[in-house]
Amino acid sequence: MLENIIKQIKSYNPNADVDVVIKAYNFAESAHTNAQIRLSGERYFIHPYNVALILADLHVDVATIAAGFLHDVVEDTGITYEEIKKEFGDEIANMVDGVTKLSKVKYRNKEERQAESLRKMIIAMSKDIRVVIIKLADRLHNIRTLEYMSPEKQKQKAIETIEIYAPIANRLGMASIKWELEDLSLQFIDPQGYDDLLKKIKEKNEKRKEYINQIISVMSEKLTEAGIEADIKGRPKSLYSIYKKMYFKNKSFDQIYDLIAVRIIVDNIKDCYGSLGTVHTLWKPIPGRFKDYIAMPKPNMYQSLHTTVIGPDGEPFEIQIRTLEMHRTAEYGIAAHWKYKEGISEENNFDEKLNWLRQMLEWQQETNDPQEFMESLKIDLYSDEVFVFTPNGEVVNIPKGSTPIDFAYRVHSAIGNKCVGAKVNGRIVPLDTKLRTGNQVEILTSQSSIGPSKDWLKIVASSQAKAKIRKFFKDKDKDFNVDKGKEQIEREIKKQGFLVSDLLKEDWVKVVADKYNMYTSSNLYAAVGNGGITENQVVNRLKQIYIEKNKDKIELERIQNLEKNSEIPEKYSNKSDKHASGVVIKGVDNIKIRFSKCCNPVPGDAIVGFITRGRGVSVHRADCTNIHDLNGSEDERFIEVEWDTGKQVTFVSELQIKALDRPKLLQDLTGLYAEAKLNATSLNLRINKEKIAIIDIAFEINETKQLVDLIKKIKKLDGVLEVFRTKK
Repeated sequence: MLENIIKQIKSYNPNADVDVVIKAYNFAESAHTNAQIRLSGERYFIHPYNVALILADLHVDVATIAAGFLHDVVEDTGITYEEIKKEFGDEIANMVDGVTKLSKVKYRNKEERQAESLRKMIIAMSKDIRVVIIKLADRLHNIRTLEYMSPEKQKQKAIETIEIYAPIANRLGMASIKWELEDLSLQFIDPQGYDDLLKKIKEKNEKRKEYINQIISVMSEKLTEAGIEADIKGRPKSLYSIYKKMYFKNKSFDQIYDLIAVRIIVDNIKDCYGSLGTVHTLWKPIPGRFKDYIAMPKPNMYQSLHTTVIGPDGEPFEIQIRTLEMHRTAEYGIAAHWKYKEGISEENNFDEKLNWLRQMLEWQQETNDPQEFMESLKIDLYSDEVFVFTPNGEVVNIPKGSTPIDFAYRVHSAIGNKCVGAKVNGRIVPLDTKLRTGNQVEILTSQSSIGPSKDWLKIVASSQAKAKIRKFFKDKDKDFNVDKGKEQIEREIKKQGFLVSDLLKEDWVKVVADKYNMYTSSNLYAAVGNGGITENQVVNRLKQIYIEKNKDKIELERIQNLEKNSEIPEKYSNKSDKHASGVVIKGVDNIKIRFSKCCNPVPGDAIVGFITRGRGVSVHRADCTNIHDLNGSEDERFIEVEWDTGKQVTFVSELQIKALDRPKLLQDLTGLYAEAKLNATSLNLRINKEKIAIIDIAFEINETKQLVDLIKKIKKLDGVLEVFRTKK
């Protein structure tokens, strides 16, 4: 097995230092000795070996092949990243880490795990593109052996491959990997359609074989006469590309003519254009079907001339013309250009060809919602592209359906933010105009522009433009949103029955911020303030930390907290009547009853009793957070209680009101509760930076109906935004 790898490496790089490959082979084989057996029944080392073999077939450097052997060691054995680093150095260790899944982190659902693993991979590949080459080799071998998995897993992996990994391979120009990933996945997504299509192609290709050979013979003779040396072959179209035309464009199999394309490989660019002229003298080209990807390469570095002509029998067929170097780039993409790492050749403008990757990294850092991230990623990977020109004649590639706004942000964020208009081919056009290949675009800017409009988010087609527009508004409103977000989190903490000081600790907030890739508390508060994430999400994370930090004493602390907060106001504590509290405990007399201050129950609320140690029964609202936390662990201490409807006892309950600050607001409010004959025991009013009045007011009431009626009336006051009952 090792000899096969060494032989393959030496075939394309005779001077390669293979010692690191031999070391990695032995290290991985030893590490995986006691690892699990694959579902195929093979020992696990067969997988990393095949990944390394695929990488060698792509002609990558020895460090990448070594990382291919080691890519599952950290994830599936007891070997750590630090050990890999010590044995093989930073370069290889970082590649292995970039491919390793985020298996030790807990996520709410499968989509969040997938999104964060892909996010990690994108960040790693932005630092070293070889990370994703290894990942694609890993996925390719897994898809080749997918038959051993359950049907459900087969379909899930195949769909993920079609939606994510094949488009990434396409963006990297790795056509050979892309085609195999798509074709292998198709047989698990639609087995019947795959088998039917395979049968039809086989039948038709047998009939077309003689026809294609005839075309190649005529073409070869004419090119030789023109003094052009060429290697001419027929290339079968991938199954999945035919499948897409049939099922997504509603074409029958007989309507698909380009089952086989003819490929001409020549020595230089001059011969590419010479061959094109010869082909067009032989057969008539179809208008609109000629594409020059040599003069204007695709972003994934693909170069070739494409033309479709009418053949001898009146049947159209496609011809691709390229040099041997272009062909290698078309097959292996970015992998074909990694040789410069070993000093074999120098690739000019290499970084420019990875521009799309930096753009992807840029917008993914602005996206915190896993679903939004996945959708944006799929759109960005799948989108076709158009090529437009700047006024200076430079070519800019943008997604199909893009507008001048997309173009402006593609050039520079500052151009987009100051954009006030656009010219296409010298004429002023609306900003929602769809751009086409060949358009010359000029952006009109103004220094007095106040910035983009939020309506632009509905117009733009690219994820990059959307991310930059959102960033503009986030930055602009950040201070406002920080205060707003912090206030929302504090309110949610109180709603859930905690003290703000219990949960809102700076180091804990920083942990939650890191979890959402925001890194600072102010970024987290701002995200809550602008609606990027909810205050409930943040508080739930803080609660998890609180529980983790206090897991050894949590039950005792909760019970003590219940007892501490179960004091009844002194004015009611000396009542001699056994039902003076207004609560009846079924089957029990002469027991001390206290109302918990953590939720302030009042008649009309669903209630539950909890037997405290030495302090009688504390009464809580049934929806009290503290009670919910104890369910299951202290069931024997719960007791059934109910309101004594014959008793008139006064209780204190608190409301919070949010309203637009205006004259006479407090006067109107006091008028309402005076009219309802309610006594206010405390009132606190503050105005925040948004000019919103926040009023906390406590009342003495006899039953919840009084509160419900009062809330309805308060909501009808001018400027009132929100009214709710607080627990403290």
